[in-house]
Amino acid sequence: MLKEFKQFIARGNVIDLAVGVIIGVTFTATVQSLVKNLINPLIGLFVGKIDLSDLTLKVGDANFKYGSFLNSVINFLIIAFVVFLIVKVVNKFTRKEKAPAAPTEVEYLKEIRDLLKEKEAK
Repeated sequence: MLKEFKQFIARGNVIDLAVGVIIGVTFTATVQSLVKNLINPLIGLFVGKIDLSDLTLKVGDANFKYGSFLNSVINFLIIAFVVFLIVKVVNKFTRKEKAPAAPTEVEYLKEIRDLLKEKEAK
């Protein structure tokens, strides 16, 4: 069982996934910092508040923290846009391999002819 576990961990997919998760976590922290320290103050110039997470709507005894939700939406949009740009750049530089052309009838007939000649020669 330990041997199977070592083989499982040694596969590239598991390691690639771990690296992807680590990069994703650090990327998310970077985007959250960007939103908190740069974008929120910019929006705050127009809204009048720098920290959007303080925005709440009180209905009865319930407090709706729509400012925190706005922060999450901004984070999501930035992350989605950056991922879109990364995928677009990667797709631009990744060359697609051309599939080999399917043999034509003439090529098949030539193969059959050559095989028949080989068989007759034996």
